[in-house]
Amino acid sequence: MGSARDKIAKVSLAIAGMIFHIACYVCVAVLLFWLGQTAYHFGYNVFNQHAMHPGAGTEVTVVVRENDSVLKIGRTLQSKGLIEDAYVFVVQEFLSDYHGELQPGTYLLSTAYTPGRIMGIMAGDEEQEGTTAA
Repeated sequence: MGSARDKIAKVSLAIAGMIFHIACYVCVAVLLFWLGQTAYHFGYNVFNQHAMHPGAGTEVTVVVRENDSVLKIGRTLQSKGLIEDAYVFVVQEFLSDYHGELQPGTYLLSTAYTPGRIMGIMAGDEEQEGTTAA
C-alpha cells in the first residue's frame, strides 16, 4: 500500500512540475510580447513625428533656461501639450541634426509643430519660423 502512495505522489509531483514549467513559459512569452510591443511603439513614435494638433494649433510660450537638459526641455514641452512623450523627444533630439544645439530662450511654439520643427526653432535654424528668442 505504501508503494501505491509513493507512485501517486511521484506522478502528482511530476504533473505539478510540468504545470509550473508551462506557467513559467507562458509568463516569459507574455513578457517578451509586451516588451516587443512596447519597443515597437517607442521606435514608431521616435521616427513618426507628428504634431499634437495639426492645422491651426494653439500657440504656447516655452522658456528654456541655461543648462536645462534635453529631458527637462522635453518634460516642459510635454506639460505644455506640444509633444506626447519627453523620453521620445530625448531620442529624437539625439538622432536629429540638432543634437546638442538647443539654445536657452523664450519661444513661441504651436501645437501644430512637429518635434523636428520645435527642435529646429530651439536650435536657431533660420529655415524654421515662429521663434522669439530672448
